Amino acid sequence: HKAERKEPNMEIRITLRAARVNANLTQTQAAKQLGIDRTTLQNYEKGITVPNWDTVYKIRDLYKLPLEVLVFGTQTA
Repeated sequence: HKAERKEPNMEIRITLRAARVNANLTQTQAAKQLGIDRTTLQNYEKGITVPNWDTVYKIRDLYKLPLEVLVFGTQTA
């Protein structure tokens, strides 16, 4: 039985904006460091689109967040 790979939770949009602001980055600065368009990041933050896993890992590294916080909005014990 193959494990199912799920897309990141929509909670990510709330976490994304807060994490970016906490990192003192503008959308333009963060998008440039992530290698994506500012409008793409804006759409992630608004919940219009959800980043793929490669981008999620880049965001995790840029914002220095545990993956659980970024994807699910909480950290598991």
